[in-house]
Amino acid sequence: MESEKIIEKLKTFTTSELCDGFGDGCYRTMDYHIKRQVTNKNIVGRAYPVDTPYGISGIIPNAILDAKEGDVIVVAGKGFCKGSFWGDHRSICAAKKGLAGVVIDGAFRDKEGCEEAGVPIYARCVVPGSAGKCQQGKLNTTVVCGGAEVNPGDYIVADVNGVVVIRPDEVECVMKKAEEKIAAEKATIQRMEETGEILPRVLKF
Repeated sequence: MESEKIIEKLKTFTTSELCDGFGDGCYRTMDYHIKRQVTNKNIVGRAYPVDTPYGISGIIPNAILDAKEGDVIVVAGKGFCKGSFWGDHRSICAAKKGLAGVVIDGAFRDKEGCEEAGVPIYARCVVPGSAGKCQQGKLNTTVVCGGAEVNPGDYIVADVNGVVVIRPDEVECVMKKAEEKIAAEKATIQRMEETGEILPRVLKF
């Protein structure tokens, strides 16, 4: 299946449903502190990972310029929250570039301006200060963000439940199994409605 079609299909699932598609305990999720901070939009797109030194954000503008429309910038900020990796100006540029969103293992700032720009941000927190501006780090490389390994081109899905990372070679299988679980849940609910039984465990059909 083409990447664009996969992204459109991924948009129909919640992150919880996709975790079910991986199977028990096999999913790849980021630390729960990384959560929706700007807009009420979900993120679905291909990962553009950025490996930044602790407390340094100066390479991120290069990532904005290099990333493709629809990409998700994933900033492996090592949990640094004393200064921000992202702000309203970067959100404005990301919006003009057509990026799908930003995921940060760390802090951002300028929340009101970022809201106005409209690019969804998932991060640990918001702070007023900025991180260092040295242009150090690596672009579009494998990183660990919020405890999850992220490779260039992995699928990132983020919603109110959290952030999930899915490899291209597993995404179709994950979606198929997620669909099967959703169908089983619907069938279980229908059984309860028909019989009056209470079935707290989803039946296998």
